[in-house]
Amino acid sequence: QVQLVESGGGSVQAGGSLRLSCTASGHNVRSNSSIVCMAWFRQAPGKEREGVAIIYTPSGKTYYGDSVKVRFTISQDNDKSTVHLQMNSLEPEDTAMYYCAAGPGNARSCPVFDYWGQGTQVAVSS
Repeated sequence: QVQLVESGGGSVQAGGSLRLSCTASGHNVRSNSSIVCMAWFRQAPGKEREGVAIIYTPSGKTYYGDSVKVRFTISQDNDKSTVHLQMNSLEPEDTAMYYCAAGPGNARSCPVFDYWGQGTQVAVSS
């Protein structure tokens, strides 16, 4: 079983920055092919869940949602069990619960996310 634990959420004024982290733990997590894709999703009240960023951990290839391109950066530690989301130039529209997720995939596709964290709240005030 894999556990994902997020940290780093909080409150910030518009234009500010936050860095979220997600650590995966469990049996053989570093060689677990079922979590080669790690991602951040977010969900604001009354809105559907939105994909923010994905990283394919074997190669470091990244994908971003259109609303966060340029402003957000997903990265991973060398051990590939911790990913980070650096969020710059935050806007009130970025206010949401942010969830870390992990699942199987390849360099071209991360089709499903089987493991989810509990979420960390981000609030951006104007």
